[in-house]
Amino acid sequence: MEYTIHKLACLAGVSTRTLRYYETCGLLKPGRIRSSGYRVYGQEEIDKLQLILFFRELGMSLEIIRGILTPGDFDRNRVLCEHRNLLMDRKVQLEKLIANVEKTIEMQEGRATMTDQEKFEGFTQKMIEENEEKYGKEIRSKYGNEVVDHSNQKLTNMTKDDNLRLAALTDELSLAIKTAFEEGDPAGILSQKACGLHKKWLMYFWDSYSKEAHMALVQGYVDDPRFTAYYDKIAPGCAVFLRDAMRIFTA
Repeated sequence: MEYTIHKLACLAGVSTRTLRYYETCGLLKPGRIRSSGYRVYGQEEIDKLQLILFFRELGMSLEIIRGILTPGDFDRNRVLCEHRNLLMDRKVQLEKLIANVEKTIEMQEGRATMTDQEKFEGFTQKMIEENEEKYGKEIRSKYGNEVVDHSNQKLTNMTKDDNLRLAALTDELSLAIKTAFEEGDPAGILSQKACGLHKKWLMYFWDSYSKEAHMALVQGYVDDPRFTAYYDKIAPGCAVFLRDAMRIFTA
């Protein structure tokens, strides 16, 4: 069956403007164009649009989608498997949140009780999954699956009190780094205290500690613009200052 651009837009639940944009991008060209100028889409284009919308729903950029749909060495099956795994993770997350809501309703109605830890089940998992989506491939290639999995499990097992302590420590660490930076001496007492707090903060995520790994991590704050921007929000130049202080701390 063939469709005009308006009929296909209605069928797929997108606008004609979107279809024209996909055509401009080289993602989805009409099967043919009538002498009247009407765009006509056949079965091949319909199947292709289904894939495009599926990948967009997974949060993939148009550039990545173009690579998948372009004939060549791109491993389409691998990408589909990876994103299927992401969807399964989201499914687990949603199931946990649904269970949390249902138990909360039962608690409000007096039919059940909830521990403080149960009240926050699902939220920690969401944070872990967001980190996986943003940095997972990068940190797993750098540190290995076992290290990352242990760190995630450690976060999952944290109690409400653990989360409160971590939040307080994070605030204390930011203030300590800012105060040390204002003093301006990487070898000073304030700077070395900030480094000690940073080590304490890390151990909420790490199973074991090594000075080499700690130094490599902080060097990464300087090498990676994303982390540089995070620490430079405390004070411009803070990432470099923390790195210099950490060299002394780990010496």
